[in-house]
Amino acid sequence: MTADAASPPSAIPILRVTEVRKSYGVREVLRGVSFEIRAGERLALMGPSGSGKTTLLNCLGGVDRPDTGTIEFDGVDLALLGSDELAQIRRCRVGSIFQFFHLLPTLTAAENVELPMQLNGMGYAERMIRVRSLLDRVEVSHRAQARPSELSGGEMQRVAIARALAHRPELLLADEPTGNLDSANGANILKLLRELTDETGTALVLVTHSEEAAAICHREIVMRDGEVVATRKF
Repeated sequence: MTADAASPPSAIPILRVTEVRKSYGVREVLRGVSFEIRAGERLALMGPSGSGKTTLLNCLGGVDRPDTGTIEFDGVDLALLGSDELAQIRRCRVGSIFQFFHLLPTLTAAENVELPMQLNGMGYAERMIRVRSLLDRVEVSHRAQARPSELSGGEMQRVAIARALAHRPELLLADEPTGNLDSANGANILKLLRELTDETGTALVLVTHSEEAAAICHREIVMRDGEVVATRKF
């Protein structure tokens, strides 16, 4: 599986990362990382454990702040934003997918997908239409009333993808989204991510150890010891 050359990403960078550095105590985790990602582009971040991938993803999502360097989201330097403004960007313009799903256990699948829209003030009727549409698209509409404990790993990740796309984000951050799935479910999730980002024009930054996962992306960045050591296009 490779990125679809028939659906090229936009020429406009949605995210520009310039010389980002981040330390925890005396340990420098990110050492001058720079790259851009355009609207509709899929970018894989690869590298061994401890290379700084997850720290970088946290900085991209505004969860953590770099010590130096800049991260510009749609032309806005995140360092210039306060906590409330960063939270607004995360809530309205960025979606996240995790290895262990992070679905709320007391909510049904439908309610988990609905939650981001509730937080953004979307009306009830519109929420219901979009929840049904998303669950249909990720092929778990028959599990809409099931709670996470009643779902398989593949079903939970499909619900998590629907939730991440519920508020129509411009950027999707995925941290090892197939890492807790068997190979068949993992392949299905990768196919779904590729199709959905093509359909929506959402940029995707995908942290992965998997070459199969990286192959759905347009580009790959390899990190080691907090630095970008290689890049390639697919």
